[in-house]
Amino acid sequence: MENKEVENWDSFLAPYEQAVEELKVKLKGIRKQYRDENVHAPIEFITGRVKKKESILEKAEVRDIDLTRLEQDVQDIAGLRIMCQFVEDIHEVVRLLRARNDFEIIIERDYVTHKKESGYRSYHMVIEYPVQRIYEEKKILVEIQIRTLAMNFWATIEHSLNYKYRGEYPEELHDRLIRAAEAAFRLDEEMSEIREEIKDAQRYFSDKRDDSR
Repeated sequence: MENKEVENWDSFLAPYEQAVEELKVKLKGIRKQYRDENVHAPIEFITGRVKKKESILEKAEVRDIDLTRLEQDVQDIAGLRIMCQFVEDIHEVVRLLRARNDFEIIIERDYVTHKKESGYRSYHMVIEYPVQRIYEEKKILVEIQIRTLAMNFWATIEHSLNYKYRGEYPEELHDRLIRAAEAAFRLDEEMSEIREEIKDAQRYFSDKRDDSR
């Protein structure tokens, strides 16, 4: 797409929607391969979305992004979220994604090891994914967030509060959010300590369920 303001938003967003759907299928395929081999899958589940026109324009306004450069400067128009049970699974998913040759990793941001000041933890990747359209190949930026279920719970709540307060939290609420983020991470650490027991129990439950069918 040439650098000009968007006139047809359905046409503009269509490749992003295609990229999200294709990547979800591929990531679910990875999860299925692990499960078919009866080993722990580092991917628990995957979600994806494409930002709506209003959200894109709002972000462009807040970050002073030229409307002719949305494709280049708004990196999360297409977004995927990969949920993991354990922190160790995050690193395994990162390894798997780095080994792929069907897209190029442009940016990596490790907010798991280096949390944000707010307490936010997640692993972010921005990839350039080639989408095959009728008349051309179009390379789409997609943001992938990889996090544990506990990290996702905290981030979902924080996102809602951030939307309400526009980032200007009351001090007491800000302090509570930071404490909650640390509590969530301590939960992840505890689960990591007993992850082999958990995985054994999940395999046992899966075997019993299969036997009962």
